[in-house]
Amino acid sequence: PPLDPPGKPGEQRSRPPFVQHSVPPMTEAAARRALLRFVASRCCYGSRAAGELAIRRLRQLGTYRYRLETFSESRLSEWVFEPFTKPRAARPPGDIPLDPWDVEVGAPPLFQGQTRRCRVPCSALVRDCHRCHGHGRSKCGVCHGAGWTRCVTCKGSRRRLKQQKRCQLCSGTGRKRCNTCSGRGSKTCATCQGEKKLQHFKQLVITWKNNVFEFVSEHHLNFPGELLSKVSGENIFKDENVVVYPIIDFPEPEISLASQRAIAEHSAAFATSSRILRQRQTIELIPVTEVHYQYSGKPYLYYIYGLENKVYALDYPERCCCGCTIV
Repeated sequence: PPLDPPGKPGEQRSRPPFVQHSVPPMTEAAARRALLRFVASRCCYGSRAAGELAIRRLRQLGTYRYRLETFSESRLSEWVFEPFTKPRAARPPGDIPLDPWDVEVGAPPLFQGQTRRCRVPCSALVRDCHRCHGHGRSKCGVCHGAGWTRCVTCKGSRRRLKQQKRCQLCSGTGRKRCNTCSGRGSKTCATCQGEKKLQHFKQLVITWKNNVFEFVSEHHLNFPGELLSKVSGENIFKDENVVVYPIIDFPEPEISLASQRAIAEHSAAFATSSRILRQRQTIELIPVTEVHYQYSGKPYLYYIYGLENKVYALDYPERCCCGCTIV
């Protein structure tokens, strides 16, 4: 069951006004070093152009990434069984099994997914093994209960076919003792392991999951937006609580709308079927630098993005065609 959010519905916690952040500056030397690292990681890219190109303009840009993390816990119970070996492990008469949500289980560290299984107290029941019907042994599947199998040498004919002599392996009987059951025709029941009874109990399956919603604001560049999800940015806002409230006053309206949509979607998806333990929303400013340069009298362009200074070069001039992907 979900936890009630703090305060009244719709009540907004006070927070200081957002401050406009600027993109960290990029120098020509840093832009060239980033391109040289990129070229060195590509087998079909030459480094001469990266070293000799003339940078004409550095255009400092930036885009925002909003992320909502909802740390949820869900529980379900399932019947399982094991061989009954402890006479006092059965449920005493009159005891009522606990509700799955009443079982106390310590949660893992916040925002780290995990699955754990444990017994539901007072749920054990002892029954005869359904496999062997309480006998502790089951019919051998190899000899089908006979205790013997056909001789593999004479194939049951009692004599060797070519020599027409009595088969020495089976002593002329045409059969031999079953090795699987040692001639008994039955073997220890694999289900109850010979204990004749099974203890059935409810097993609680607890799943903690960190559900993530991510949105990157529109940047209007000739640049694949999915690359931005692989880099880090400067964290400019963080809000963490049992339940967070939508952002309504961010300078970039797309981020405020994304926050409202994300919280509504997570509330609808998890609040009724699981328990929301914690929520965290963050905003990162991802730096993007548009580098205009000239090589051999022709203009070119590449991008530097993320705090890692990753490079995306759409039309690098010095490369050979051997099937490399530009990323």
